[in-house]
Amino acid sequence: MSFWKKPAESAGYLSGVAFFEGFSNEDLARVASLSGELKVGSGAMVIDQGDTGVDCYVIMEGTASVRVRDEEVATLGSGDMVGEMALIDHRPRTASVVATTDMHLLRFNSRQFRQLLTEMPKAEERVMTMLTERLRAEGGPSNE
Repeated sequence: MSFWKKPAESAGYLSGVAFFEGFSNEDLARVASLSGELKVGSGAMVIDQGDTGVDCYVIMEGTASVRVRDEEVATLGSGDMVGEMALIDHRPRTASVVATTDMHLLRFNSRQFRQLLTEMPKAEERVMTMLTERLRAEGGPSNE
């Protein structure tokens, strides 16, 4: 289903994805109108370490391996966002993301991502929470 073509129907589809939990139907329809859809096969390189970031993704279906210099550092699945760090700090990608199954992704270019964060405080909060959890898991700075 091309979910962004019918925002009203898309809300039901997107409401089942963890990243969008608690979003209103109106917010979900706006998410659908801001985003695009991407399907990739198992083994596809979704993000290549070192590249300039122009898109980020929410995994709708499927799983992926996050790799730093060919070493797996994480596994991602439905509801996870990938690629947002390069859009926030405007630096090259810090890891590669490779599909380990066929995947269905929701894609945001940098302009759409900024709009998402500006228009939806809940989305901004989710992204900041994800980034904080990653920093803590990697032993980064904390206030503890």
